[in-house]
Amino acid sequence: MANIFRAGMTLEQLRIFLKVADCMHFTHAAEALYITQPAVSAAIQSLEEQYKIKLFHRIGRRIEITEAGKFLQAEAQNLTTQVVLIERGLQEFNGLQKGELKLGASQTIGNYFLPGFIARFKQEHPGIEINCSLNNTEIISAGVMNGEFDLGLVEGEIEASFLNTLEQQAIGSDYLQIVVGKGHPWFETDIVSVTEFPKTNWIMRESGSGTRQIFEQFLDKWSIKPAELQVILEMSSGEMVKAVVENGVGATAISGLMIKKEIELGILHPIKVIGSAKYPVTVTQIIRPFLLIKHKERFQTQSSHAFEKLLVTNSNNE
Repeated sequence: MANIFRAGMTLEQLRIFLKVADCMHFTHAAEALYITQPAVSAAIQSLEEQYKIKLFHRIGRRIEITEAGKFLQAEAQNLTTQVVLIERGLQEFNGLQKGELKLGASQTIGNYFLPGFIARFKQEHPGIEINCSLNNTEIISAGVMNGEFDLGLVEGEIEASFLNTLEQQAIGSDYLQIVVGKGHPWFETDIVSVTEFPKTNWIMRESGSGTRQIFEQFLDKWSIKPAELQVILEMSSGEMVKAVVENGVGATAISGLMIKKEIELGILHPIKVIGSAKYPVTVTQIIRPFLLIKHKERFQTQSSHAFEKLLVTNSNNE
C-alpha cells in the first residue's frame, strides 16, 4: 500500500476507476459520482500515464477493460474495503459510542435466534448502527469472505472452498423436525419408516440453504439419495415452506424454532423416523449447530468483537 501512495496514486483516483469499471461508461460513472465527465477522464488518464499502461480500450463510443484494468479492479476493491474498515475502526475509539456493525444471517437464525441478541447489543451500545441481511448459508458465507459482512451466522456446513479463509465456531443450536399438515396421509401417524420417504411429496428449501444441507446429510445416512424424493416445490424461505405444508401438500424438514406454535395448536404434526439398515436409529429431531463465521485475516472492528463476545458468552453459559 505504501508503494502505491508514494507513486502518486490516490484513493479518489481508485474510487473513480472502480466506478468506471462498474459502469463501463465514463459519463454514467461521472453521474453516479456527482462529478464532471472531464474529471473522470482526467483521473483515468492520469493513472494510465503514471504507469504507462492502458486500463480501458476505447472502441467507438464504448469501452472495454484491459487485463491491467482487471488487475487494478481486484486490488482496488480489496484496498477500498480495508480503508472503510479502518475508518470504522477509528470511529470506535470513543468507546463504542459510534460505529457500524454489518451482519449476515441465514433466515432461521435471522428471524428466530438473532433478534434478541441485537436488541441486547443495542441497549448496551445505542450509538452503533446495525445492518443485518438475511439469505441462505452459501450466500452469507460468500459475503463474509468478500467483506460484505463483519460476521455471519449460519446453519449447515461451510463450503470447503471457504474453509481456508473463514473461521467458524458454534454459538447455539437448533433442530430439524419432519412435519406434515392436516390432510397428509402421515398426519395421524407418529412414526414413519424412511422407506416411505420416496412415496410422498416433499416441500424443500432451495439449494444452498443450511436446512437442506443438514436434511440431505441425514438422507445419506438413511441410504436415500435426494433425487429419490418427489420434490414438488423448492422455496427460498422457511415461512413459505411452512405455509404450504400446513395445507397438507407434502412433508418437509423444518426448523423446530419455526413450528413450536403450529405443533402446539395441532396445525402441523411431528414425525419420528425409523432408520434404515445402514443407520438403524429412530430419529425424533435432527440436531444442527448455529455457526458464527468471520474472516481469518480481515480487520475486525470493536463493535464486531463486542457482538462476537456477546454471542460466545451466551453459548458458553448454556
